[in-house]
Amino acid sequence: MKKIAEFDFDYRKPLVCTAIHNGHLLSPKIKNNLAVSEDIQIYEEDPFTERFTKGCGNRIIVNFSRFEVDLNRSPEKCVYLKPEDAWGLKTRKNPPSDCAISQSLEKYHGFYAEAKSYFSEMEKKFGRFFVYDIHSYNHHRLGSEAEFDDPEKNPEIIIGTNNMPEKCFPLVKKIQEKLTSYNYFGRSLDARINVKFPGGYFSKWIYNNFPGSACCIAIEFKKIWMDEWTSEVYEDKLQKLIEALYSTFDLIESEITKY
Repeated sequence: MKKIAEFDFDYRKPLVCTAIHNGHLLSPKIKNNLAVSEDIQIYEEDPFTERFTKGCGNRIIVNFSRFEVDLNRSPEKCVYLKPEDAWGLKTRKNPPSDCAISQSLEKYHGFYAEAKSYFSEMEKKFGRFFVYDIHSYNHHRLGSEAEFDDPEKNPEIIIGTNNMPEKCFPLVKKIQEKLTSYNYFGRSLDARINVKFPGGYFSKWIYNNFPGSACCIAIEFKKIWMDEWTSEVYEDKLQKLIEALYSTFDLIESEITKY
């Protein structure tokens, strides 16, 4: 069985890219008790977000599904027990046993212990470092034949700054300007700050543990680069969004030590 996550760090630059909702794996006990279909499981995950991290020398890729343990929730909420924990979905056929919950929590705490170790090395080497907490989100929730969700309320890129210290705000604005100025098939991208998703527990944990050294953006890419219902990837659109993200790397590297 794979580890909860893969940590791949070369410590060459003060930038980390993470994909903590990328995973799809489930342990056998969880899988046998899961009440949602695999199609719904992957629909609610952030598939292929690990692809956004490949150009970054410091990466964290989570292997296990958020339906086993959600690393972007607090320890008390990281295992979905009730429909209100998971967008109204009944996620378990039967209530998970104490043993199953304990095993999920073991993965959770193991992940955060390892993340702390790697981030501590980043802090030691660079003083200041930056984290992209990369996610994707659905905008076709009414069904494959229905209209897409209102683009006015669903930007193509959401820059989440939950719990961010004010000293990082100037860098955030520069990142937003860089993303919106990127040539996306002859037009600009719609990148807005704190619309719908301001960031979750992972970014909060980073600031709590590295208050003087970390700057973390929870960045959400609307799934314009894939079919949400079939998981078909539109490679040209995905690659352009990846390039847009990478276009911010030099800016971050030159600016992060100023904050």
